[in-house]
Amino acid sequence: MAEIRMSGIDEDALAGLARALAAHVRGGGSIHLAGPLGAGKTTFARALLRALGAGARIKSPTYTLIETYVLPGLTVQHLDLYRIAAAEELEWLGLRDLADGAVLWLIEWPERGIGAIPPPDLAVYLEHAPVGRDVHLKGGSEKGRRWLAALPRLPNAVCARQVGGNS
Repeated sequence: MAEIRMSGIDEDALAGLARALAAHVRGGGSIHLAGPLGAGKTTFARALLRALGAGARIKSPTYTLIETYVLPGLTVQHLDLYRIAAAEELEWLGLRDLADGAVLWLIEWPERGIGAIPPPDLAVYLEHAPVGRDVHLKGGSEKGRRWLAALPRLPNAVCARQVGGNS
């Protein structure tokens, strides 16, 4: 499985990573954003959405569970599953009905929706670090592996890169 690990990156570098990824996700797919509170999941999602053209004001779906952004040629469904207790609670959102056409799923707290959400093309794991945060990106599909392979090396990051191969 393709993966990239970065250690001790700051918020600007995290946003830069999201912006770099934006150029490659316009055909749709699923990105899972995992990590503890305050690790940068929403920061990453907002930077990605802005780079895709969603505008400057990006609302967090913490209370609404889902925010939809209709962009030229792409719909982005941004979910925050922190407040759900079980994946079955997502049934009333009608996620299957939202999956028509080119859809990019940005899903925070995906472990709470397993079985009711699309599997990840790309999993982004964020952790607090002594300085900044550590980021681990893992391709979960061929599409996700292509996204990772297309990312440039980012400044301000110590990056151990293993792209390609299977596991």
